Amino acid sequence: MKQLFLILLLLTSLAAYETDSWLHDYNKALQLAKKEHKGIYLFVGADRCKFCKMFKEKTLSKQAVMKRLNEEYIPLYLSRDQHKIPKKFEQFGVPRHYFLDQNGKILFSTFGVLEPAGFFTILDEAELLTEPTQ
Repeated sequence: MKQLFLILLLLTSLAAYETDSWLHDYNKALQLAKKEHKGIYLFVGADRCKFCKMFKEKTLSKQAVMKRLNEEYIPLYLSRDQHKIPKKFEQFGVPRHYFLDQNGKILFSTFGVLEPAGFFTILDEAELLTEPTQ
């Protein structure tokens, strides 16, 4: 029983780090966004940021959140500890959330731990600011 619990705990923690499968290169995200005619959702975090981990576990681990993100955006995760972050993006006060058009223009940004319901509200707000692409 104890082993089963540990296995379930491990699987749960693995699912919480959805950002491992995201793009980690800004320029590649731009190329893909143009190709797929989507915006970019940029999550700027840090490796030892407890609030970033909380956001991943509480929100990004939810299937409904990831489904909507993947349908509407190219998900991009940049850790200030591992990745090159363009200067136009703030690296401190993480987690930071940016919604970009397919050319990299910042349409909307916010920061902090967002619960799933709050994140859906942010997605709705970002969608209102998105100009239709030709």
